[in-house]
Amino acid sequence: MGKLGKKARKFAKKNLQSVLRNRRKNKALRESFKRKKGNRQAGENRPSPDQATTTSDQNLEGNIEGNILDGGVYDIFVDNSGSEDDHHLEDEDSESDGFLSEDLSCPYVSEDEMEDELEDENSSSALLGQNRTLRMEIAKQTCILERLKEKDPEFSIFLESRHEERQQSNEENFSSGEDDVNDNDGNIAVENPRSQHYKVLTSSTIDAWCQSVMEQKFSVLPNLLNGFQAACHYGDNDQDVLRYNVIQSRGCFYKILIFMLKEGDGILRRLLGISSGCKRQIIVDMRNVSKWKEVKPLIKSYLRSTLYLLDQMTDNLILAFTLSRLRASLVFFAAFPKLLRRLIKVALHFWGTGEGELSLVSFSIIRDMAIHMSPDCLEYCLKKAYKAFASNCKIVELANLDHIKYLSDSVVELFSLDLEKSYQHVLLSLKQLAMVVQQALKTMKKEILKKIHTWQFIKCVELWAKLICENIKDHDLQPLLYVIVQMITGVVHLFPGVRYFPLRLKCIQLLNKISISSKVFIPTASFILEFLESEEMSTAKMPCGEVFDSSSVLKVPKHLIKSQEVQEECVLSAIEYLSELFHQWSYHISFPELASIPLNRLRKFHDETSDKSFRRVVKQFIDHVDRNVEFIQKKRDEVAFSPKDHGAIDSFLQVESSGTSPTNQKIEKVNRTSLTNQKEEKKKSGGTSPFSQYYTSVLQKSISRKAVLQNKLSSKPEPLNNSERSLVDVSGEALLNSKGKSNKSQWVEGDVANGRHGKTLKKERKRRKIGA
Repeated sequence: MGKLGKKARKFAKKNLQSVLRNRRKNKALRESFKRKKGNRQAGENRPSPDQATTTSDQNLEGNIEGNILDGGVYDIFVDNSGSEDDHHLEDEDSESDGFLSEDLSCPYVSEDEMEDELEDENSSSALLGQNRTLRMEIAKQTCILERLKEKDPEFSIFLESRHEERQQSNEENFSSGEDDVNDNDGNIAVENPRSQHYKVLTSSTIDAWCQSVMEQKFSVLPNLLNGFQAACHYGDNDQDVLRYNVIQSRGCFYKILIFMLKEGDGILRRLLGISSGCKRQIIVDMRNVSKWKEVKPLIKSYLRSTLYLLDQMTDNLILAFTLSRLRASLVFFAAFPKLLRRLIKVALHFWGTGEGELSLVSFSIIRDMAIHMSPDCLEYCLKKAYKAFASNCKIVELANLDHIKYLSDSVVELFSLDLEKSYQHVLLSLKQLAMVVQQALKTMKKEILKKIHTWQFIKCVELWAKLICENIKDHDLQPLLYVIVQMITGVVHLFPGVRYFPLRLKCIQLLNKISISSKVFIPTASFILEFLESEEMSTAKMPCGEVFDSSSVLKVPKHLIKSQEVQEECVLSAIEYLSELFHQWSYHISFPELASIPLNRLRKFHDETSDKSFRRVVKQFIDHVDRNVEFIQKKRDEVAFSPKDHGAIDSFLQVESSGTSPTNQKIEKVNRTSLTNQKEEKKKSGGTSPFSQYYTSVLQKSISRKAVLQNKLSSKPEPLNNSERSLVDVSGEALLNSKGKSNKSQWVEGDVANGRHGKTLKKERKRRKIGA
């Protein structure tokens, strides 16, 4: 066999494993289908119901487990098109998959004919009320008749014989071709559910059923659940449902839907005799009771119909209400693992894509399942929640930043429920992310760098950093801490220069947060100062008139690299994150040594830059750091212990650094305290670190600057005039509306779509050189 070509090798490397995995799964499904078909043909070899129940009980917890710790689940940066958890979520059990066997004596009241006649004769509404009262009386008499049949078996046999004779006479009349139809026989319940004769559910019928169920006459419940199933399929062309029941109108649809969603959980609990605070173990233990076998099809029909309703609805309020009612019945899902997996899938979908109350209710269901269900369900929820979060972070814009933050906080809360069980999931995900960074550092291939330079990768790293920061004080997470710090540092080294400074800023911010939470020194000053020492910062600024926000991008557009807005953002962000780093260690005994090298580099930038605003900001920062150095050196001269006394070193300025000083308390309230109160607090905190006071002012300026930036971004742009040209970047990264202003950026007009952008750029460059 010859050597494979380049395309074949590329396909084998990327997609061959997923194709083979899909084939193996499909083969297993085909074999299982053949086995089921063979079992149906050989009925005598089928196990007894008791044996089948025992087997299903043993596999109840195992069905949801799957490959919980499969590495491919957390490798979200490869092709996972053949996910094994997204197929065949329907229950394979035959119980209550379709039509429930109904009570033949339950009334199907037909009101079409009577109401039409009354409407034609312009009858008053009083007659309609009397008509409905008569129907209710008929329903009550029917229930009394049922009780008589239970008390007197002979009377029941007599009624059944009369019923069979009347049905045979109706069939004979129909086959003989007679045209007269007896309307009184039209409401007789059909014994064969596969019959083509369907029943129309009217408002009176639903009222009679609802009243009977509320009076704890549960013989009507199968009819009501069949009607609820028909209502959930209302509007679609499901012939399997239409052959049984047909909803008469929208009023009937809303009536049975609202009743079952409000009262369904209470009805099923009263039927089983359990309280509203029933736990999962009670349902698990009840499966061996004979009463459970009678109620199980009813519960399953209610849950399946409600889940189907969620797939059909689009209104957020109705979806939130339906999910809230399913949350009340969450304990019943313990007996149906596949329905539980289906509910997890639906809840995760609405949690990730929904808004407001819908997303909150969906996450409440996921959290309750993780807490109250089996440990396997917790691991399944963790795996699926992380996968859903990663899929919703592929595109990040200003409009969805808050929603992504909410999703991140939700995942952190979910993984923090039981860190002992979620630890392996976090470690596995971090290893998968670290492997991508390690491979990029070795090969420096563009394909691998593109995987890292994505919002999905960065948001996943931010997720685990947030989880570590919130739990490292109470748990031993040092292995996770080491992995994530090494990985973030590698990402910073992969993308140097001002072009990628938004990405580097996010990494530096994560490292500072991890350092503050873990109280471990992480040297980020060298990464920050690289912004100020780059070649782009030494060139003259060019105002472009655009609003630049580093929080919503990972890379600076080429035409903005030398702009005034980007250079200002670099300097101010560098001072902000240096202040955050120095403030953390402003009370440490080694602060003078920590600040020596950054101060020398900042003084060099201050001497070389020609921008007065930059010189003023940097000079102010240098002066405050020098003051804090003098403050620490003065305190060091007063101590009597040696550098080898680690216990005394740790207690150095412990009172001031613990947050009890007025300055540190003021920093925590920087978002709420007014400027007047802050000036008064500054006067009271003269004995604390001078740098803490400066850090407070830096935070204030940063908050106000971001607020002004958000206002500019939220304001609608003015419509363009005919004289304004719309220029498109050749790299396809940005759109600039230049109002007749010439600049040195590489922009062309319209030639990108025609494929002539290369020649156009060359001509434009030559023209500019000649003009210069």
